[in-house]
Amino acid sequence: MKIKTLLIFLCLTGFLFISLLAGAVGDRVFGYRLLDRWFPRTNVSPQEKVNQRVVTEESVVIDVVDKVSPSVVTVGLKKTQKVSVGTPFGDLFDPFGFFEPSQTPQVQEKKIEQNIGTGFVISADGMVVTNKHVVADTNAEYKVITKDNKEYKVEKIYRDSDPVVDLAILKINASGLKPIDLGNSDNLKVGQFVIAIGTALGEFRNTVTTGVISGLGRGITAGDQFGGSSEKLDNVIQTDAAINPGNSGGPLLNSSGQVIGVNVATAGGAENISFAVPINVVKEALDNFNKTGKFERAFLGVKYKMISKDLAILNEVPEGAYVVEIVAGSPAAKAGIQQRDIITKMDGQSVGSMEGGLAKLIQQKKIGEIVEIEYWRGGKMNKVQVKLEESKG
Repeated sequence: MKIKTLLIFLCLTGFLFISLLAGAVGDRVFGYRLLDRWFPRTNVSPQEKVNQRVVTEESVVIDVVDKVSPSVVTVGLKKTQKVSVGTPFGDLFDPFGFFEPSQTPQVQEKKIEQNIGTGFVISADGMVVTNKHVVADTNAEYKVITKDNKEYKVEKIYRDSDPVVDLAILKINASGLKPIDLGNSDNLKVGQFVIAIGTALGEFRNTVTTGVISGLGRGITAGDQFGGSSEKLDNVIQTDAAINPGNSGGPLLNSSGQVIGVNVATAGGAENISFAVPINVVKEALDNFNKTGKFERAFLGVKYKMISKDLAILNEVPEGAYVVEIVAGSPAAKAGIQQRDIITKMDGQSVGSMEGGLAKLIQQKKIGEIVEIEYWRGGKMNKVQVKLEESKG
C-alpha cells in the first residue's frame, strides 16, 4: 500500500514538474501566458503593461457597445419647405448684370427628409430622450429609427423650456424596447474614461467614439447645423470624445454602460472639444415629468453668463451671473431685473460659490416660491423680491 502511494506521489510530482517546464519553455519560445491568469507577474515590463491596458479598454468598449446599442436611436425629420425658384440664369455668377431675370421667381414646395440627431430609450413603452434643439422645428414631423431599422412615428414631443436644460422627450407607439441605465454625474472626475454613441453627421448610425472627461462645470451656447436653434447651457461636461453634428441627444457613457450625460454640442473652430448635459440634471427633469406629465419647474427667466472671481477683479465688478437676456413676461422681467445686471445672491446664498451657478439655485426652489435676489447695477447693489413661476413648455 505504501509503495502504491509513493508511486502515485512520484507520478503527480513528475507531471507537475513537466507542466512547469513546458510552461517555462512555452513562455520563452512562444510568449505564452498560461499561468498569468492564476499567478500574475510582478516583473511585467512597461510595454506589457501598456498592452494589457489596451486589451482591457478594448474589451470594456466592446461590452458597453453590445449592451447599450439597442437602446440608442436615430431621430429623423420630415417637412415641406417653400423655396424660391428663379430663371436658369439666376444661379450664375453674374457680377455685371448681363443676365436679367426674365420672370418673377416662383415659390415651390420642397420635401425634406433627413436624419438629424440621436436619442436613447428610457422606457420599454416608447419614451425617448434627446436634445430640445434637435426637435425645435414645431412644423416638422419626426420619427425614431432603432438599431434594427424599425421606424416609429413620434406621436408627441415634450420640450423643456428651461434655458439651461436642452432636453426633450419623444413618445412613440412601441413596446418591448430596451431602456438604458442612467448613472450618476455628481461624482465625475476629469480624466475619467467615456464612450459616446450616436448618428454622426446625420448619416452614420451607431457611430462609437471614446475619450475622457476633459473639463467640468463649463458654460456654453449649444446647437448644431440640423437643429436651427441654440440654448445657453451652464454646468455641462466637456469631453474629447468625438461628437459630430447628428450626435446631439445621444448618450455619453461610463465604463459600466451607464449614461452620465446627454451629448449636446461641439465647440466651433476647435478639435476634440465637445459637451454633454449631466445626467443628474436630466434625472431631475424626468422626475418632475413622471409626476406631472410635463416639465414643471421653477422659472426665473434670464439668460446669463457666469463672471468668475478672476474676471470680476479684472473688470472691477462683483462675481455672479451677468444677465445677457431677459425673457419677456417672465418673473425676472416683472421684478425689474434688466439686461447687464449682475445677480450676486439668491436668498442670501452667493451665486458664484454654488457649483452650477444660478441655474442650480433655481432648481432647488419651488414654483410659486418668493425669493430675494441681490443684483449689481451701475455700481450699486440692489435687492428685489421675485415670485418664481412655472416654466412654459
